[in-house]
Amino acid sequence: MTNHTVEQHAVTIPEFGTADVLRLETRQVPEPGPGQVSIDVAYAGANFAEILYRRGVVDVPLPFVPGIEVSGRVRALGAGVSGLAVGQRVAALTIVDSGGYAQVVVTSAHLVAPLPEDLTALTTAAALPSNSTTAFLVLERVARLAAGERVLVHAAAGGVGSQLGQVARLLGAGRIVGTVGSAAKVKQAKAFGYDEVVLREDVASAGEFDVVIDMVGGPARRASLERLAPLGRLVVMGNASNADDVPFSANELWFTNKTVSGFNLAAFAAAHPQETGRALRRAVAAVAGGDLHLQVETAPLAHVAEVHRRIESGRTTGKVVLDIAAV
Repeated sequence: MTNHTVEQHAVTIPEFGTADVLRLETRQVPEPGPGQVSIDVAYAGANFAEILYRRGVVDVPLPFVPGIEVSGRVRALGAGVSGLAVGQRVAALTIVDSGGYAQVVVTSAHLVAPLPEDLTALTTAAALPSNSTTAFLVLERVARLAAGERVLVHAAAGGVGSQLGQVARLLGAGRIVGTVGSAAKVKQAKAFGYDEVVLREDVASAGEFDVVIDMVGGPARRASLERLAPLGRLVVMGNASNADDVPFSANELWFTNKTVSGFNLAAFAAAHPQETGRALRRAVAAVAGGDLHLQVETAPLAHVAEVHRRIESGRTTGKVVLDIAAV
């Protein structure tokens, strides 16, 4: 039965800055428009993307409710929505308009995936929409990974890194290597489908690769280009180091037969919601079937500032999800 309360708790970014600016506030419950679904949120994934919003790297209107992925139950359906039912358990991407750090969120029905009966944990369901979906889209749609190719993934112990190695394995990659920033993360990263895990500073000794995925930036970005074999593809999808941009010479790419591409899930989902939804449902099926493993940690919504600090400082492995009821 639909909950008809009109107010909800939500975490907002009232001004750009450090994690200290985050505020728990009372806001009006949103209603779904045509083609949309509202969701009673159980858990929301915590991601580096929300830190970029908070820092002001992404220009968003303030006050802003972050949160790009959730799990929960369908609360209400907008006009024209079919294939979903009120009360149904779902995982959803809320990345286009954000808002997942709240008790109720609205998103496009295309970006909502029903959960199968064998995926019982809503904590796990909240941890997969962004990272697992991204892994499939990046490796297939952008990098166009072919069977037998060699793959290098930076930040292999992080949320999206934990999925990229496993999805590369599912897609038939021949050699999969991850990099991490500290020796303490080597063991955790090896559990995520990597043949080898090396310290990022030692990547020059790792050999050549057909595909390199970089969400770190800075020196790792330049090293990534140098690790590419002829006809290799570097996919840029983050700047966790907060380093200055790394320019590339078009002539260098021309003379070395290398390619540099970018991938941003928010922009892709806004432009291609149906394709994004298909990738999301594929990710849900892979997790439910045991083909993808997620390492998930739960934290109360009230501790969101500390979670942001941990993500920023690189002190997390796998994925942290926020318990929305724990305010």
